[in-house]
Amino acid sequence: MIAESMLKLAEHNSITTLMIGLQNLKNEHDSNEEEARIQALNTHCKTQFQNLVQQSQYVGDVFSMSFDTALVLVHDRFRMNVGGIPSLSFLIATRADTRGLEQMERADPKRPLYEREDASVLLLRVMDAAPLPNDREATQIRVQTAQSMNSPESDNWDSPEGMDGATAHLLSYAGLKCRVIGTFYLEQTKQNTQELAIKFGSDISNFYPNRGLKVYKPNSTALGLIVNYRDPLRDAEHQLTPEVTIGTIRYASTNRAFQGVSDVAACISPADLKSQKTAVFGMTRTGKSNTIKTIIKSVFDLRTQLNNPQLIGQLVFDVNGEYANENTQDKSGADLPDALKNIWKIHGAYYESHVVTYGIAQHPNDPNRILMKLNFHEEDNLQMGKEIINSALTADNVKFIQNFIQVEFIKPESSDKGATTRYKRRVLAYRALLVKAGLSTNIQPDITGLFNADLLKAMNDHSIEDSKYPAYRSAASAFSNKNVTWAHLSTAFESLYAFMTGSGKASYNTFEMKYINNTGGSGDAWADDDFKKILEMFSRSNGSRQIGEIAPQHTAQTSSDYAKDIYQHLVEGKLVIIDQSSGDYLINKSSAERVVQKVFNENQALFRKGHINLPEIIFYVEEAHNLLPADSSTDLKNIWVRTAKEGAKYRIGMVYATQEVSSIQKNILKNTSNWFIGHLNNTDETKELKKYYDFADFESSILRAQDKGFLRIKTLSNPYVIPAQIKRFELSATAEQS
Repeated sequence: MIAESMLKLAEHNSITTLMIGLQNLKNEHDSNEEEARIQALNTHCKTQFQNLVQQSQYVGDVFSMSFDTALVLVHDRFRMNVGGIPSLSFLIATRADTRGLEQMERADPKRPLYEREDASVLLLRVMDAAPLPNDREATQIRVQTAQSMNSPESDNWDSPEGMDGATAHLLSYAGLKCRVIGTFYLEQTKQNTQELAIKFGSDISNFYPNRGLKVYKPNSTALGLIVNYRDPLRDAEHQLTPEVTIGTIRYASTNRAFQGVSDVAACISPADLKSQKTAVFGMTRTGKSNTIKTIIKSVFDLRTQLNNPQLIGQLVFDVNGEYANENTQDKSGADLPDALKNIWKIHGAYYESHVVTYGIAQHPNDPNRILMKLNFHEEDNLQMGKEIINSALTADNVKFIQNFIQVEFIKPESSDKGATTRYKRRVLAYRALLVKAGLSTNIQPDITGLFNADLLKAMNDHSIEDSKYPAYRSAASAFSNKNVTWAHLSTAFESLYAFMTGSGKASYNTFEMKYINNTGGSGDAWADDDFKKILEMFSRSNGSRQIGEIAPQHTAQTSSDYAKDIYQHLVEGKLVIIDQSSGDYLINKSSAERVVQKVFNENQALFRKGHINLPEIIFYVEEAHNLLPADSSTDLKNIWVRTAKEGAKYRIGMVYATQEVSSIQKNILKNTSNWFIGHLNNTDETKELKKYYDFADFESSILRAQDKGFLRIKTLSNPYVIPAQIKRFELSATAEQS
């Protein structure tokens, strides 16, 4: 029994030992796997930070810090080594340089580097000089030395003859005041992976007053990463790639090659423009139009992508005709003039139909231009045309004009014969008024059943002694003539109004009372209020003349609506350019608003029906102060304001350009995500601009630098403003810098 028990115990101990051994092997394997994982993460972490931080770009150390500001101690030698430190340039401050990361890794090898608090890079912007404690003494030494070398024949006071090396070294230190823009740090792209992505936060999570940070000036590679940073999560959600190069980084008006930034590309993501508002501000001839052309081209080019072609409808309101026509600014030659309408030529003849031009008038160099004209007489266009007329007359406060504006042409149900007859009578009078105003038509008058026999008898039986009697009788004849002309009807309607309100008023009232009290009748007056308002326009000398001002928008040769046609082009992803350089200002303004209203209404209707993929459309408004409501306007129902406030929901974006920030209504500015700011020449404008993002940092530069194409850019996906020189818009393969 004892032997058997001993044998069983030995077997049990062997199994236990085996199990312990297997567990130890597993633990060792897991430990090795974890070490390998951490090592891979650390390797990737070092690579990512090495892309931002280069030891050769060292310039100094942070010696004082707050959540918003960092004071940096720099030395002339290090500044010279990196090509200088211009105002508003980017610097980075960190403990995560190569040596710092190695120290962190040795201190705690079991913890991934990216999780350490010090494994981050602060992004700084140089604002100005900062005082040092010994500045007063240093200034005194410099003055004394300069006094001792005060002659044109002597060397500069900082030469070895004027100042010993030790003193020169100590006085070469200076302080820089920098804005803390935010923090670059690393995070895993997915759980349990060895991939790390650079993230950016627009602040800092902590700071220590007695903890040093080395400061570096980014080289061209690192600067490219900084200025073109995009949040990877937003990129995945909004497809920010591909990006388009629109210029190069430029810190200052004094833009010298040795500063090492002129070859750093400044990029934008066309996706930032979709469903967003974009502002382009700057004085005349500072590159606004060039910038807009560059933006339009970047969006147009998306259709040629191999992997993910995107057709985005673009509508340009071309106030000066510089997008639709070749002009003196187009310098590429006759084969490929730089007018935007020729943008299709870059990609080949297939894309010619992707660009459509409209205008009030024909242009000799644009035979395919579509005229923005409407047949005001067409049944389906009656109310549209009336709204265009209303827009042109709105500013006139004369009572009969305001009464006429109130008239609407809403077709009644065909079953209501009385309302249908009144509607047809109004339409007949309205068409006659249009013809009198100079808007011709191929439609023939139809008076069937529109004029009561008792009314015509009353006009014929009126007092023969009235000087107006012949006119009344002639009108009655016209209203009973099936072959009557529009000219005769125009005269007849003028006489009818006189009969109703003038010398024939008593005769008309007698007829009216009989008509109202007629057994079996509706009890309504023969002439409704809208009909009377139209008739009054015939009696006023200015009535038809004022309507005639919109005649350039009318044609009898079409039955379609240009607003509907333009919307269809945009749905198809085409670039539509409306040349507004000719024609009356009010007509251009009203037609632009009408097109915008059409696009807004159509996309809104699709949204309300639950459509997921609404057409992507972007408006471009040059000289925006001509079309957009002024800052003093409080009309929140204006279609431009509604587009600015609600357009994103309906997939409508808007790019607007003008000289003055203050000229744009604040409701539009507050809903603007993308900003391109050139030279502004007064503090009233920069004061307004300072309300948005971090443009306050650039106020002085914006006021002073008048260089064409030198802009400060803030886009939706870029978390901070970058200064850039926009390249010249050219349709040739290579584009020079403007």
